[in-house]
Order: sequence, then structure tokens, then C-alpha cells
Amino acid sequence: MAKRSPEAPESAAPFIPPRPTLRTARQASAKCTGCDLYRRATQTVFGEGRADAAVVFVGEQPGDAEDLAGRPFVGPAGRVFDQALEAVGLERDQVYVTNVVKHFKWETRGKRRIHAKPRVSEIRACRPWLETELALIKPRALVCLGATAAQALLGSTFRVTTERGKFVESPLAPVVMATVHPSSVLRAQTDEERRQAMEEFVADLRTLARKLSR
Repeated sequence: MAKRSPEAPESAAPFIPPRPTLRTARQASAKCTGCDLYRRATQTVFGEGRADAAVVFVGEQPGDAEDLAGRPFVGPAGRVFDQALEAVGLERDQVYVTNVVKHFKWETRGKRRIHAKPRVSEIRACRPWLETELALIKPRALVCLGATAAQALLGSTFRVTTERGKFVESPLAPVVMATVHPSSVLRAQTDEERRQAMEEFVADLRTLARKLSR
């Protein structure tokens, strides 16, 4: 598969295989050079989960642990996510998890690689992978985790702070919701703030679980 020429617009679209499946799309994504983020990432981190999942959760991008493991939501934020799913009766192996950007964008702080927010152009370049995932899975529900995912999928004016936990109209899925990214729970300053943040995150997912059980 040819690499993008310097003159070509940034996009993953040329790397999408004809008549893709999740398996062939995942394999093809490993060679994606649709934007420059691949240059510093260890590997592509494609989505993971059931092909017939009722719910797709979409975050921003893989973190350090995900970049090294090649799997989404396996680091500290992933553990918070798993705890929240368990609290509302959803199982990780019954859903599909992915990100709007498939490569880890980072900056150095001391000896650590710290998350750096992807640019709009990088999100746009990676959009064909997410569109492919959604088209193949056809989920009953789509949940945006965090502002970057929500604004990428629901519009730049969408505000998670005011709309979290609410169902919104979207052609992406019959049921669409946004909530915070689980990493926000970890960023809380005190134990009490973390407890409160976790309770609110779980409450949003419980609203989703109730909707799906009807």
C-alpha cells in the first residue's frame, strides 16, 4: 500500500480496503500514513470488540499504555471505564470501543510521554476509519467519551459540560449520548472529587443502560 505523497491531502480514505470487514480494516489500518501522527506512534490502535455490538464507545485517542499494547482503553482510564461498565451491568466483551484518532499523539515531559490533543485536521484525516467501524457494526447506541470525540461527531459547538448524559438526535445511531472521558475521573484533585466524578460518570452510563433495556 503506497504512502501518502507530500502533496496529497491528509486522509485515511485511500487506506480503507474495498468491501471492508472489521478484520480487514484493522489489518489495513496498521499501515495507515494518512496523517503524520503515525511517525511518532508505536503502532495503530484500532477499535476492539464485537462486530455485532449494540453499543460503540468512542474516545479521543489511544494513550501511552494503549500505544504500547496496540489495544484501546487498557491503561488507567480503561480501568475506570471497565469499573463503570460493571457498575451498570454492561460487559466490556459485549461492546465495541474505539477512538476518533488511531495513533497516540504525545509530547515529552521529563521521561514520560504525555497526551497531546490532536488537531482538527488530524481528527478529520482519521475519520474514515471511524466511519468504516460504525458502518460495519451499525450499533444501536453510540457514546462519545469526552469533548474531543463529542465535538468530532456531534459538531464543534457541542458542550459535554451541559449536555452530558442526555440523548441527542444524530444519524450516527438510533441512540446517541455524550459523557466525560474516564480519564477525567483520574484528573480529579482529591479522593472526594474522584468519588463524585466516578458517581456522575456511572450515572450517565446507567441512563444509557436503562434506555437499552427498554
